Amino acid sequence: MSISTVGKKLSTAAIAAVAIVLGIGAVAQATVLTFDDIAPISYYEQIPNGYGGFNWDNFNYVNGLNTIDRRTGYDNGRVSGDYVAFNGDGNPALVSNSVFDFNSAYLTAAWNNGLSVTVKGLKSGATLYSKTVVVDTTQPTLVNFDFFGVDELKFTSFGGVEPDYLIKSGAGTHFALDNFTFNEKATSVPEPTLLPALLTIATLSAGSVLRRKQLKQS
Repeated sequence: MSISTVGKKLSTAAIAAVAIVLGIGAVAQATVLTFDDIAPISYYEQIPNGYGGFNWDNFNYVNGLNTIDRRTGYDNGRVSGDYVAFNGDGNPALVSNSVFDFNSAYLTAAWNNGLSVTVKGLKSGATLYSKTVVVDTTQPTLVNFDFFGVDELKFTSFGGVEPDYLIKSGAGTHFALDNFTFNEKATSVPEPTLLPALLTIATLSAGSVLRRKQLKQS
């Protein structure tokens, strides 16, 4: 292999090394919201804005172990801990933030088997994604949404039939939500003043390897 070829390959490697270093800041770790780390409550309360870095519109959280809700989707929909989120009065509910990726969540119908839940992912008011799933009261359903680069989620539920064993207990198109998993869009990258230093280090490393190659050939 010629010296010039080696040099070209080392230069390419140096650039790739810098790209890798720059890319480290762009890696975002998935975060799971379980609704178990909000203030403990005896029954249900509104999810406070700021929880998980989001604004929550018409989303409450409830203690699924409460005897009033035993055998409902609030009880059966618990994936981790005692608490789940739900849409107040069975009406549409919103989650908003700066740009994020919505990965997945567990959904459970609170009262109606065969409940349909439509989730839309929006950015700047425009709908980028829409997915409708059908869920029951008996167990949570893991839904992989994979909504990338959205700043708002809209949850709407409708339909379904209340099973006999829940009649007189309650009613409505409420759903339980647990283990809300998302990725924040990373904003941290190396300062511009660091770029020349990174390039210098990568170039010096490549030059050192090239000199050793030349000495071996002499």
